[in-house]
Amino acid sequence: MEILTPFRVRSLESSSLNLMIGGRHSGVVIPEGLRRLISMENLLLISQRRVAGLPPSSYSGLTGITLCATMSIFVPNQDHCDQISLLLGTCQPAKQWQMIYLNTVLYVTAFGAAGIRPCVSSFGADQFDETNKDYKTHLDRFFNFFYLSVTIGAIVAFTAVVYIQIKHGWGSAFGSLAIAMGISNVVFFIGTPLYRHRLPGGSPLTRVAQVLAAAFRKRNASFSSSELIGLYEVPGKQSTIKGSGKIAHTDDFRCLDKAALQLIEDGANPSPWRLCTVTQVEEVKILIKLIPIPACTIMLNLILTEFLTLSVQQAYTLNTYMGHLKLPVTCMPVFPGLSIFLILSLYYSTFVPLSRRLTGHPHGASQLQRIGIGLAVSILSVALAGVFERFRRSYAVKHGYEGNFLTQMPNLSAYWLLIQYCLIGIAEVFSVVGLLEFLYEEAPDAMKSIGSAYAALAGGLGCFAATILNNIVKSVTGNEEKGQPSWLSQNINTGRFDYLYWLLTVLSVINFCAFLYSAHKYKYRAAHDKFEMGGKQDVSNKRNTPLGGLNRKWKGALDG
Repeated sequence: MEILTPFRVRSLESSSLNLMIGGRHSGVVIPEGLRRLISMENLLLISQRRVAGLPPSSYSGLTGITLCATMSIFVPNQDHCDQISLLLGTCQPAKQWQMIYLNTVLYVTAFGAAGIRPCVSSFGADQFDETNKDYKTHLDRFFNFFYLSVTIGAIVAFTAVVYIQIKHGWGSAFGSLAIAMGISNVVFFIGTPLYRHRLPGGSPLTRVAQVLAAAFRKRNASFSSSELIGLYEVPGKQSTIKGSGKIAHTDDFRCLDKAALQLIEDGANPSPWRLCTVTQVEEVKILIKLIPIPACTIMLNLILTEFLTLSVQQAYTLNTYMGHLKLPVTCMPVFPGLSIFLILSLYYSTFVPLSRRLTGHPHGASQLQRIGIGLAVSILSVALAGVFERFRRSYAVKHGYEGNFLTQMPNLSAYWLLIQYCLIGIAEVFSVVGLLEFLYEEAPDAMKSIGSAYAALAGGLGCFAATILNNIVKSVTGNEEKGQPSWLSQNINTGRFDYLYWLLTVLSVINFCAFLYSAHKYKYRAAHDKFEMGGKQDVSNKRNTPLGGLNRKWKGALDG
């Protein structure tokens, strides 16, 4: 990305940041500052609540980046720095304060994005009435529409913003993004009186910490102790957590049940750091049980990261003309967005009716089935990417382009990349949309944002995994002393991107098998554990009761 050229960031690295600013995290060889940036955002994704000040944070960050792109004082002097000097590393390096400023504005942008990303989908879903008979249908359509909106934003970023950058420079491009973010902030706050607001239930992380602390304190307590009163839950229909119904006790992760063991020594008003309710314990259990599903989508995000960076490098060697129109290489990642837009537009008119006949599911496929379909398509996508890259490299070597990787080959079209782009777009539609809906419905009532954060965190971890994998591949396959280029050589005509794609294919197959196992073992919450408690529980007869009997009596009390 040209704006990073003065900071001596190489092409593979800059294309990574270019795509990240365009709306997606990606990274082949991410600079240390960007690694810290993404690390910060990933940490924030888990801890954020709905904080109204975070959208302005993104706006402030974009404003800072705009200043960096328009004012020469923020970049090192590049008067005598051409492309060759940049490759040789002889350009003037950035001053320490300039790098500090760049990292600061990126951090501020990440802070805002971390607050928005996990909350916006769950907040939108909260606007629907759970008592409506068409609630499931509305929710399903909302998540498709939500991801369609995200895709439209990405398409605009890779077309209109790129056009502004080419015609008027990076300052105007980032300035237009800052203006758009400012307008969105105004629209968001104007609509505040119209929104349905879920009651804040306090800090989710605090409740999780209380369960872990209480379970640790009582790790030596016995379920058959004479001091045992029973599993603690407040009387009445409502739980102690605002905005959350009570959750039935389950037998999973029994070590956490000790956090709800009420002993005589706990007294009448026990501290929540010593004794937690059953609902609070079950919240933590649900969060743990959800982890394997989004974890299996990390591989999909890793593949997407590789595509949005490596394929840009491939496109530099290919003919990007469409008739008499030459498209900028930076516009190539728009095609996955276009395929997503097309698929989502035809989803309800084509896929749902056809799949409904096969599965009998009212929405065509269950949430986990849709995630599985997406993961399967991603395997096909990366396998075909390896096949095409092998052909592209062989063509370059055969026709004398092996040493000239910055020259486009006029007789080989870049639009062969559309096959893998469209397939990864299909994979995104099924996996990401299905995952968002799955996490929203399965997360505890007062932890919907945490559920959505799981999906965003999987995306960030996919970026991390791509960086780690690529660094390992470069160190293992390359040998500078012997002049042996790595698979990820800067000269992709001497590198072996095809080998990396096939390695990803093997890893994707293994990941898909892990997903099938996790999905088979998972039980949807709606089938067994949502309820309203009908009255005060009698816990006086729970002494000297083994865990199995305790569970049966507890469930009997709930049913009664």
